[in-house]
Amino acid sequence: MTTTQARTTRALDIALDFTLPPALEASEPPEARGLARDEVRLMVSHRGACAAIAHARFREIGAFLRAGDALVINTSGTLNAALSVTRVDGSPLELHLSTHLPGDFWTVEARTPHPDGSRPFREDLAGETLALPGGASALLHAPYPASAHPPRLWLATLRTPLPIHDYLARFGFPIRYRYVPESWPASYYQTVYVTEYGSAEAPSAGLAFTPELMAALVARGVVFAPLLLHTGVASLEDHEPPYEEYYRVPETTARLLTVTRAAGARVIAIGTTAVRALETVTDERGMVHPGEGWTDVIITPERGLRAVDGLLTGLHEPRSSHLAMLEALTGRERLRATYEEALREGYLWHEFGDLHLMLP
Repeated sequence: MTTTQARTTRALDIALDFTLPPALEASEPPEARGLARDEVRLMVSHRGACAAIAHARFREIGAFLRAGDALVINTSGTLNAALSVTRVDGSPLELHLSTHLPGDFWTVEARTPHPDGSRPFREDLAGETLALPGGASALLHAPYPASAHPPRLWLATLRTPLPIHDYLARFGFPIRYRYVPESWPASYYQTVYVTEYGSAEAPSAGLAFTPELMAALVARGVVFAPLLLHTGVASLEDHEPPYEEYYRVPETTARLLTVTRAAGARVIAIGTTAVRALETVTDERGMVHPGEGWTDVIITPERGLRAVDGLLTGLHEPRSSHLAMLEALTGRERLRATYEEALREGYLWHEFGDLHLMLP
């Protein structure tokens, strides 16, 4: 574990904690609940301690935005990153592909399949070759990172009969956890603005956008600034900080955000993944630069934020690393007040749930 990850883990020990009732865990997509994507609920909060909290539907988000605001979107698409696999002794496992590393290695997570999702698998798999569908295989070399004990992620080499994206499209399925008991098609995990596939789990804050809503916002003078960050697995049971992830911030986006700031307009990230990528390329003066590579940036209240004025995000699990980022944006007491409001008003959590727009 790096020094940054160690500091973040310590920060999570005192991160916002609360009890999330199972009834507030969104167990199916909005469409399965009879809603259009942009009909999920939207809670809008401001950083002022006494500012009122507003409640709306997501399709009404334009009422809270201004001409000139820049919405930073992560255009990474979600892979069918889960595979049914078999150990050498014939026992079944579920393998979650997390991150495609240089050298054609992968970080992967082994889990025990269950009817309502999967559970962590903690036994030693070093040196074992798992049989994958379609004649493919995965050789698990060592825990990742090497110091992890018990291991959650493994460094692996995959051997597939097709290019990996084609292989996953044919044999894989979307990662889901215990709160989503039913399997859903991959289309439910994709935003409408995907340009390149590579995320293990959905950058879900953008799922509620529709082409019609985006066009309406552009007509009001709101601009969209694309970047890319391929997300790894979250593995909700462990509340670990994220490991290195691949990002790309184009020069056109960096220039657009510089112009936005110079004009006194707001930069609003769509999702915590967009924040992580932006913070990687933003200097201490708040200037955004183009960049591409691997980021290990983890945002905590201690580090603070430089790149964004606001954030659209889902509702996050108790003590998760995402809450540390939200606290860096809005402060502990304001964050606590908004989460108490979300619990009181019956907002839904997780990737198929409702959304929270945090503004200055």
